[in-house]
Amino acid sequence: MKMKNLVFAIGVLLIAACGKSGPDVPEKEPEPEPPQEKTIKNGQTVRVMTYNIHHANPPAQADVIDIESIAAVINQEKPDIAALQEVDVRTKRSGVNLDQAQHLAARTGMYVFFTKSVNYQGGEYGNAVLSRFPISKKTRYELPAAPNAPGNTEMRSLSVIEIETESGEKIYFASTHLEVSHTETRNLHVDKIRETASKLEAPFIIGVDFNAQPGSESINRITAGNMFKSGCINNS
Repeated sequence: MKMKNLVFAIGVLLIAACGKSGPDVPEKEPEPEPPQEKTIKNGQTVRVMTYNIHHANPPAQADVIDIESIAAVINQEKPDIAALQEVDVRTKRSGVNLDQAQHLAARTGMYVFFTKSVNYQGGEYGNAVLSRFPISKKTRYELPAAPNAPGNTEMRSLSVIEIETESGEKIYFASTHLEVSHTETRNLHVDKIRETASKLEAPFIIGVDFNAQPGSESINRITAGNMFKSGCINNS
């Protein structure tokens, strides 16, 4: 992707075909490899990825956590920046000693920013961004729920990182996961994303699990007025 003054949205739901795993989780996260990229050079193509990791649980294998397969997928695809959704940090279901965001950063040799959406099973659950480039600023935004949303509506967050380019310009990359069952709340999430992007006045790329089909109200809302140029939007 050539850098331009644009706002870009990508939505991909990928579930890795995970193989072997064990019940043990590391007591100490592996030490990260120093990222080799220092900055985004002028004219450089930046490879981006968005990945709902399902807390590293292969859907067909209950109670299995396979974080190494998630890391393998990311390393195989070699993104420069990756948006991750459904990330566990020290939860009972994934392992109280396992910070999935930090573990993936170490396994991929990337910088990381995690934001909690909710407290879950003694730990935290939310989104993360991985970057091969140094992160100059990290911001968490809380996404609103509609007043009439059901009581079990899950709180959501927006993770935004700032990266400085070789020429001193800034770009922003974000990760989020929108509401699945309440359309009005999901549309408020879209409005918050648009508001956030408009205030930054710089290229803004977002990787999203939209929980919405192409042509739906939420997708049409985020692309309205050509504010966002949509990339690959897959639903799996």
